[in-house]
Amino acid sequence: MIMNETTYITVYCGSSATSPDKYLAAAAVTGRELARRGATLVTGAGRTGLMGAAADAALASGGAVTGIIPEFMVRRGWNHAGLTELRVVESMHERKAMMAGISHGVIALPGGIGTFDELTEIITWRQLGLFAGNVVIYNVDGYYDPYISLLRHACREHFLKDEHLALFTVAESAADAVEAALAPCSPAVFTPKF
Repeated sequence: MIMNETTYITVYCGSSATSPDKYLAAAAVTGRELARRGATLVTGAGRTGLMGAAADAALASGGAVTGIIPEFMVRRGWNHAGLTELRVVESMHERKAMMAGISHGVIALPGGIGTFDELTEIITWRQLGLFAGNVVIYNVDGYYDPYISLLRHACREHFLKDEHLALFTVAESAADAVEAALAPCSPAVFTPKF
């Protein structure tokens, strides 16, 4: 199904310039798939790593990309210069809130501490009713198996409930990840004011 109005999908992912090729390829396919479906890709506006690969592929496929980045990162020259839209914010917290606030869903691709932070926070926001969009873990080549195992362990140890595992979907392909992110979801219960 092609989107008829602007639908924003945030992609959390690594920006390391040393990312393995298999993850860069998965990011590029995700960017192309979002463009094909008519969704606007929302990223942290980085120009390297998976973030850059997803944005470049979406743009090359005729898609739109909105980047949201703190001003200190722009000063360091980390931003992608060719995005459809660049929103510069004051802080990392504002960046994450804005990304969630405009998005119908999020997809987590492989990444490091920042990606784990974003993914864990958005799942927490779902649990608390602060984010009503879809949360999708794109488990490229089993990258997120340890993370998912940790969440299951937390359930076994009674720090999470089994129903909390339903706060996110795990996808094994870019097409499935995009499909899950674009699926109907309940209306947002939290809209940050900027």
